[in-house]
Amino acid sequence: MRRASTCLAVLGLAVLGLSSVASAAPKVTLKAVAVPIKGYPHTGNILGAGAAIQAEYKIVGTEYGGFPPPLIGVTFWLPKGTKLHTAGFKTCPTATIFEEKAPENCPAGSSAGPIGTVGGVVAFGTTRVHENSELFSFFAPDGGLEFFTFGHTPTTLEIPSSGKYQNLNGGEGFGPKLVAKVPLVTTVPNAPYASVESISVKVGAAIKVKGKPVYYGRVPTSCPKGGFPVKSTMTFAENGEESKPVSVTASYKAPCPKK
Repeated sequence: MRRASTCLAVLGLAVLGLSSVASAAPKVTLKAVAVPIKGYPHTGNILGAGAAIQAEYKIVGTEYGGFPPPLIGVTFWLPKGTKLHTAGFKTCPTATIFEEKAPENCPAGSSAGPIGTVGGVVAFGTTRVHENSELFSFFAPDGGLEFFTFGHTPTTLEIPSSGKYQNLNGGEGFGPKLVAKVPLVTTVPNAPYASVESISVKVGAAIKVKGKPVYYGRVPTSCPKGGFPVKSTMTFAENGEESKPVSVTASYKAPCPKK
């Protein structure tokens, strides 16, 4: 893979949320759902079952030269009662992603899900161009997740990022929390930073231990009336300055599994 840079972010769980918008901040919409794990029956949006999470973000704003401000962080709260089992899964060495920038060299079985997408805007001088990139996810040695954004056109982009879990047993009225940092990205010197407009990612896997399936994540065993409360906070660099973070929180109640 060739080298360069652009947008990234990661990860989630819910079905459509609208943000509370602060000044100089874009509007964020979140959509996600628990889905089956390929090759493993009785998984998906089923109480207590193993599941992968298909999450989508949409970001709309004009605060940064007609586009959303650069994204620098994503925090995602899973529903209360969500269980994660991070042990036993193969992981991709941190150096492979951050130093070699070679996700194709990650060990087989270390992928956290199929290839997702990141849509955004990159700059060549004063010219802004839309860029669609692939989003790879891997299990990290520290129990978190690693991400790699790979763009093909109009320029080659290779951006590593990572997320770490907090509150594995739940807290703040929610389940485990994933905190991810996103680097600022430029394609040419002194150009505006890249903006992220959409993210689509699916995270979740299963392995067999002594013939029995072990799931990375499980749906809660009960669902509150009205659905699973979920929220995510996206942090942006106002005017491209990391020292001026602006946060937007999107909340939603994901539908309960059908009986």
